[in-house]
Amino acid sequence: MKNAETILITGNAGFIGFHLSKTLIESGHNVVGIDNLNDYYDVNIKLNRLKELGVDAKRGSSICNSKSHKNFNFIKLDIQDKKSLIDLFKKYKFSHVCNLAAQAGVRYSLENPDTYIQSNIQGFLNILEVCRKHSVKHLCYASSSSVYGLNDKMPLSTKDAVDHPISLYAASKKSNEMMAHAYSHLFNIPTTGLRFFTVYGPWGRPDMALFKFTKAILNDETIEIYNNGKLIRDFTYIDDIVDGISRVLFNPPKGVSKESINLSNSTAPWKIYNIGNSNPVDLMDFIAAIEQKLNKKAIKEFLPMQAGDVVKTYADTNELQKKFSYKPKTNVKKGIDNFINWYINYYEK
Repeated sequence: MKNAETILITGNAGFIGFHLSKTLIESGHNVVGIDNLNDYYDVNIKLNRLKELGVDAKRGSSICNSKSHKNFNFIKLDIQDKKSLIDLFKKYKFSHVCNLAAQAGVRYSLENPDTYIQSNIQGFLNILEVCRKHSVKHLCYASSSSVYGLNDKMPLSTKDAVDHPISLYAASKKSNEMMAHAYSHLFNIPTTGLRFFTVYGPWGRPDMALFKFTKAILNDETIEIYNNGKLIRDFTYIDDIVDGISRVLFNPPKGVSKESINLSNSTAPWKIYNIGNSNPVDLMDFIAAIEQKLNKKAIKEFLPMQAGDVVKTYADTNELQKKFSYKPKTNVKKGIDNFINWYINYYEK
């Protein structure tokens, strides 16, 4: 590819980072991926994602070249390590950065708050600082639908205030959006925050509902269903998430006039988008689709609402549709089928 960009993807061994890397590599871009390979969930899944990209990260070396993609390198690196980040940016002249590295999980934040400050706040500050000093064309970063917190006006819009988060994870993501705005305003760094809505699909995270439910049903174990099943989620298939990121990444914001400013844009080169399916699904219908694919009934335990959870998510993606012709293509039934096919193959069930 002529004039291929050099892109940094943090959290490269993560669920979204892996799929985004694969897409950009296959499009001909030069990609450098970094990840600290922490043990928040099974590290083997992370290592096997990297293996799909041609990298054998088990060798112990901090730098691994892909055997199958000359335009991809993986480096074991934590975004909390500012000195190593500085050295990395000096070595590679990154044109674009997509920050997907973060401590994930709403429930985990209830028991491990320090981790979220270290990774999601300090780590993100390090990313902003190195981007500032190396004049990247665009910094995209993962925000989350969790920032909407107590908002109950549906669909959830980026033009609505998000001042009432109900978990530290959500608060850390709202903080990222505000930190990015400060840097966009002060240093003219184009930044875009992407609020992801309940991402699922092959190579997904073991702590997410689809993975947990599939595993439990196959093993004749009980699945825990919170709020007595009265939950609605805007489940978004991984390919549609990656499509949205790819459309945004190479189109940095430019800022708007004072007269046009709202809560999703600014006079600074700063922007926020929702990336979701815009088709919320009842949790019980979601479980029924898993049961149908597996041809097996789940053993269900109905529980009260968990702290930090919300009852409903529903993304307003009108801005993304108008600006980038974004349109999700994968319905929930097809997405569940694809995940379960992958799961059965991966675990040889």
